[in-house]
Amino acid sequence: MNNKNWIIGIAAVVVVAIGGWLLFGNMNNSTSETSPSATEQASPEAAATQNIVELASANPEFSTLVTAIKAAGLVETLSSEGPFTVFAPTNAAFEKLPAGTLDSLLANPEQLKAVLTYHVVPDDVTAAEVVNLTSAPTVNGKTLTISVDGSTVKVNNATVTQTDIDASNGTIHVIDTVLIP
Repeated sequence: MNNKNWIIGIAAVVVVAIGGWLLFGNMNNSTSETSPSATEQASPEAAATQNIVELASANPEFSTLVTAIKAAGLVETLSSEGPFTVFAPTNAAFEKLPAGTLDSLLANPEQLKAVLTYHVVPDDVTAAEVVNLTSAPTVNGKTLTISVDGSTVKVNNATVTQTDIDASNGTIHVIDTVLIP
């Protein structure tokens, strides 16, 4: 991947991560079996044409992530062609952060970008592909650890609760914990 594509990929990951953070911030602790996905809330036709930021913005469970994506200046990046895979934390995941952490991140756009881009993989990776991985590089340059135990998939210490929300520029997988690099 050349430097231009890498930079675009990183920017997209950050936007996706922030969007996921904002979009998933209002979710409760329910699993994907009981939580509606962004694609369930929109028509199938709309889901196929919406980018990652648009899908996250349309889902109230990601309102915190979307707010973070905007605060970090990643909307344009995560709305770009991609492809990206975003491990998107819900609102409930953001609520699990220690008191003051979210406010601190929102007040520091560079640190927020680093956190959000840690949630973005510069490629379109489906659930079927994720389960065959042990790690994945992120847009911020660090690597995520992936583990599978039966039907449970973990990305670092976060559990994947919903998979394969298709966007025009990649895929969103919902996670229950904010990933901190």
